[in-house]
Amino acid sequence: MSSTHQEVSALREVERKAYTPLSAAIDVEACFSMLEGRWKLVILFHLFGGQIQRFSDLERRVTGISQKMLAQQLRQLEADGIVERTVHQQIPPKVDYRMTPWGQELCPALDALLKWTELRGSHIA
Repeated sequence: MSSTHQEVSALREVERKAYTPLSAAIDVEACFSMLEGRWKLVILFHLFGGQIQRFSDLERRVTGISQKMLAQQLRQLEADGIVERTVHQQIPPKVDYRMTPWGQELCPALDALLKWTELRGSHIA
C-alpha cells in the first residue's frame, strides 16, 4: 500500500503547466473525451480505492453491459493509461483490472464534480 501512495504522491509533485483559457478548455475537453461513454464512469467507480476486479466480476456489477461493450470500454481505459490489465498465466486464464496510480488521481476530481453538482441544487432552491 505504501508504494501506491508514494507513486500517487509523486504524480502530485509534477510541475503545473501554464494555461491560457483556450489551452485549458482544449485539455479539459480531451480529459472528458477519455471518460465519455455510457459505461466508463460506472466501471471506474467499481475500481476506485484500489479495487481489483476480474472481468466476470465487473460484468456482474455493471448491470446491463454486454461482454463486448465491457471489453471495449476496458481496452479504451487501458489505452488511455487509466486502467491496468493483468493477465495471470493459468488455466483457465485469469484477467483482472485495477486503476493505475494516475487513474486513481481521478477520484478526487470526480468527487469535486459531485460536490459541485450538489451545490447546483442549493443555488436553484
